Amino acid sequence: MHVTRRRSAGRPSQPRTDTFTGEVWLDPVQPTTDGTTINDVFFAPGARTHWHHHEHGQILIVLSGSGLVCPDGEQPTSIESGDVVWVPAGERHWHGAAPDSYLLHRAVSLGVTSWAGQVADQEYRPGVVVSDLSGLPWRQSPVRAQA
Repeated sequence: MHVTRRRSAGRPSQPRTDTFTGEVWLDPVQPTTDGTTINDVFFAPGARTHWHHHEHGQILIVLSGSGLVCPDGEQPTSIESGDVVWVPAGERHWHGAAPDSYLLHRAVSLGVTSWAGQVADQEYRPGVVVSDLSGLPWRQSPVRAQA
């Protein structure tokens, strides 16, 4: 058995860029143990993961805000606070915040995560262009996840 204590007060969330589009912060809930990783992930409006899949699947627990999740070849589906998403092993997908809302979810990733390319604006929200988010007020004072 192992108990992981919450993030220390004053320790900032970790900004993520390599496998995300937009502003995203991560707070580890538990380090990878027996192939399972648990993180709280905060997405600013319009931010999202790149395409990816998980060796043994993924569980997303939406803690606050609203967003989108999308398996390859399908249209994005809305998710909101209280929703739980099961992504089967090997299913290529992406997830992130809605264009007009932040999203905070707890991600339970099972096995190795394999990352692919960016999600195009047309895939993210058909008919909505979100490339230029620089003028939005949330950029001046981002909200970070509290673990």
